[in-house]
Amino acid sequence: MLLDTAERVLQAAAEQNQDADGLMLPGAIAPFLAIVTPVHPERLSAAREIYRKLSAAGVDVLLDDRDARPGVKFKDADLIGVPYRINVGKKLAEGIVELVERRSRKSSDVRADEISIPR
Repeated sequence: MLLDTAERVLQAAAEQNQDADGLMLPGAIAPFLAIVTPVHPERLSAAREIYRKLSAAGVDVLLDDRDARPGVKFKDADLIGVPYRINVGKKLAEGIVELVERRSRKSSDVRADEISIPR
């Protein structure tokens, strides 16, 4: 079976950009640039607002609003290669969310109203 050009590019990128947890795709070819993950169900409305703001700013973003444990959501984001994860958790009471870069695993606390995703 012959692969078309897009499939070959994705296959090559996947082979070169992975670790034991899944894909680490460059933002230009990742299915989404960021994923917003509410850590607890009571954080869902805040996560939706962050999703709306990022989407309105032109960021390809996904909202993981599934009724699943946070670890399951984090693992799935790693598997599909989303470059940035925004965790909306207990620090939201202080106006803070966690921004995690997939490739480096670097985690930073950022103001929920000042989230900026590198492109």
